Amino acid sequence: MVSICSLLVSLLSLALLSLAKSSTGDSVLVVLEPTLDQANFSVFFDGLKKKGYELTFRAPKDVSPAIIQDDIPSFSHVILFAPETKAYAGDITPQSLVTLLSKNTNVLFVLSSKQTPVSSLAPEFSLILPPPGTPLISHFPERDTPPSVIPIPTTTNTIPVTSSNLSPIWYSGVSFALGNNPLLFPILRAPPESFAADSTEDTGADAVVDAAEKSGEGLWAGSSMSVVAGFQTREGGRAAWVGGVEVFGDEFANKEVAAGVKSGNAQFAQELASWAFQESFALRVDSIDHHRVNDTTVREHYTTNDQVVYTTHISKFNAETNAWEPFSGITDLQLEFTMLDPHVRTALPPVPGSPGEYSVTFRVPDRHGVFKFVVDYKRKGWTHIHSSTTVPVVPPRHDEYPRFLSAAWPYYVGAISTSVAFWVFAVLWLAGDDKSLYKKKGGKTQ
Repeated sequence: MVSICSLLVSLLSLALLSLAKSSTGDSVLVVLEPTLDQANFSVFFDGLKKKGYELTFRAPKDVSPAIIQDDIPSFSHVILFAPETKAYAGDITPQSLVTLLSKNTNVLFVLSSKQTPVSSLAPEFSLILPPPGTPLISHFPERDTPPSVIPIPTTTNTIPVTSSNLSPIWYSGVSFALGNNPLLFPILRAPPESFAADSTEDTGADAVVDAAEKSGEGLWAGSSMSVVAGFQTREGGRAAWVGGVEVFGDEFANKEVAAGVKSGNAQFAQELASWAFQESFALRVDSIDHHRVNDTTVREHYTTNDQVVYTTHISKFNAETNAWEPFSGITDLQLEFTMLDPHVRTALPPVPGSPGEYSVTFRVPDRHGVFKFVVDYKRKGWTHIHSSTTVPVVPPRHDEYPRFLSAAWPYYVGAISTSVAFWVFAVLWLAGDDKSLYKKKGGKTQ
């Protein structure tokens, strides 16, 4: 009986460890539009629950639970499934949503072809939406679905998709262009043959072209448009923008893209949520260390021309073990030793045999002042790594200068030659004095 209980406890422990959770928390607030049935998204919501997330549901106009109180987020993540809602409760405003992101709370947005507060907020994230009432349509490939229901293949290296054999996903919604904001990046692009229009029969194509020309954004068509995009703030908060809520629905999750081939909607939705909730592609700096060569203590200041060793340890969050693990997969990390401008910029490679450790040795420039060790790593989709350590650089003390400088040998030779010449001149002057002349003159005088 005892062995059976121990076995059950072990299995339960393993089951708990197998739950994939976020690196920032597990509480999720789902703001669900009343016209949307929660049961129609059971595949997506059940997948989050199996990972260990705690879901709380509320309508857009409900006053509780509050999304933020006293400028403190009440949840770790927010799912905003209200694509057509035009009025929210007082705690859900564009300002409160931006505040959530600035406080490292993640938000999953969905859009629609209608003009709503969410679509008005999108330009603040450098998303450029087409005119209202113009969803994305495509007549290719030939299929038995309406032109507004489009199969979109996923690429093998698209963040946050990590599976190379993911089936195409069914999509219905709007497309959008991406501005020049470096914090924004595309996750899933529209098919090349797709375009935005207000009619599936192409009767309103001229109106769309005219509207595009007036707005100066060009034609809303092709793979230059995106349907899913990611945005990551400098504070670490993540926002995922999806052009249609149907992507997360059970209908598309269970729908086949070909005979016997199930769509990739269910897996894509889970991987998108994993990225948005900082469950995947999450990095952090564990520690930094710097010291002189052949030394182990961190110095409060360095001397010009010192040989310095800089070391940092970086970890990646593993959702399967719910723990941070050393990560040595960064191959383009750099270190800057800067004072206003970088005086030294060098690669910071991983140390072989030391997981998560990156180290480099460099010479301090011959310039004294207040310097910084700066590691600034920004890659689309990955957590931004920024580390800055201030350290003064001083000139050598009076007793730290070398006794002889190689560059000063011309001065040494000049000083020595002058001294030797003066000594020779003095010897010759003194040795060349003839005293017999003085004696002869003295004898005559007497």
